[in-house]
Amino acid sequence: MATVGLSFGSATSGTGFDVTNTVNSILAIQSAIETPWKTQLTTLQSQDTALSTIGTDLSTLTSSLQSLTDFTGVFSGKEGSSSNTNALALTSADPTAVAGSHTIVVGALATTASEYTDLVSDSTASLSGTIQIGSNAAITVSAANGNNTLTSLAAAINSADEGVTASVINDATGSRLSLTAAAGGTAGQAAINGISSSLSYTTSSSSIPTTLNFNTGQTGVNGSLTVDGVSVSTSSNTVTGAIPGVTFQVLATGTSQIEITNDNAAVESAVSAFVTAYNAVNTDVTTQEGKDSSGNAEPLYGNPTLSLIQSQLSLGLVSGSASGSISNLSQLGITVNKDGSLSLDSSTLDTALNNNYADVTGFLQNSGSFGQTFATTLNNLGTQAPNGAVYLLQQQNTAQEAALNTSISNEEASIATEKTSLTTELNQANEILQSIPSQLNEINEIYSAFTGYVAQST
Repeated sequence: MATVGLSFGSATSGTGFDVTNTVNSILAIQSAIETPWKTQLTTLQSQDTALSTIGTDLSTLTSSLQSLTDFTGVFSGKEGSSSNTNALALTSADPTAVAGSHTIVVGALATTASEYTDLVSDSTASLSGTIQIGSNAAITVSAANGNNTLTSLAAAINSADEGVTASVINDATGSRLSLTAAAGGTAGQAAINGISSSLSYTTSSSSIPTTLNFNTGQTGVNGSLTVDGVSVSTSSNTVTGAIPGVTFQVLATGTSQIEITNDNAAVESAVSAFVTAYNAVNTDVTTQEGKDSSGNAEPLYGNPTLSLIQSQLSLGLVSGSASGSISNLSQLGITVNKDGSLSLDSSTLDTALNNNYADVTGFLQNSGSFGQTFATTLNNLGTQAPNGAVYLLQQQNTAQEAALNTSISNEEASIATEKTSLTTELNQANEILQSIPSQLNEINEIYSAFTGYVAQST
């Protein structure tokens, strides 16, 4: 055990000794106990930083793969075009749409039924009477009900949800109440039919009621078209369901060819993102296998978790069952380099998508496929609780760091207590040492008083 020598100087000099330095020298030995703990703590914290980077990049890799393995991901995307955009515009194609060509012949557009009242030239006109739309309950119009103007009556009809939309049309000559069927085609016409009204109005210049009649604006009829020779009747000019997963807008009569194609560009972009994300993880792992710029081993050098990540990633690239003609990544243009990184040949991928789109999809999405198997591998390696390899090592480090911090805190508390005690004791000793010369003088004086001897100073 190391010892600390105390130098008090001459016992009779009265100068004493440096208490602070003496206490610090004694406690420096005790503080050295913390050195290996702090060194281990620094190492663990460096590992945490490396693990955080690896965990983040594994998460990015997982997300990039998910866009390829998710049934509603990039493989579900479709593109479409219309050969005659004056007659028909393609609105959308959802994941259920199938690539192919369809011929649409538009014979007639759907129309929406509407009716409107006679012109009311006086904006202050007051309405009265009743109006009933179809089989709905009649609406009593009066000042007491607060619906006796064109505007307030329109609001009342809309609130009653009568199957029509009411509005007021204003122009230079006056105002009209307009009723438009909420549904298009013949279904909407049925809602407009049977309007019964006893409405009348009075103006500020005449108290004699004037009958307010309704007039036909437009008759609601269904549109007609053929889809690949099959007749289709539609109540709306926005057509959904005539081609599974496809919505298109009918604009005019005429013939148009609709082409539904797979969105190869989106798939190729997603595959490229996957390769980039994989290479980021590969770089993280290979970096930790080496030394830093100062020649020191990286924090995770030789760590079993690092070896696990590397081996599982390598095995994952050749895992999973085939899908039709696609059985390995090289058929998608993905190859493994000597350093473990991946390269992508976009032309090879494009050819695979053009020739075997369904097989490429299955290779990533079928049960037991490469995509599903590799996704499981990534879940077992990343920061996912409770079994991710990075997560488990992070938890282990956290527990060790907590224990080390507790030991350091306890030791610091012990040293602080001992410092207080030592400082008190040594201050007392120092006071005694400094008082020796005066005590010797007192003894000399007593001796001289008894003997008459006076010591000669030298």
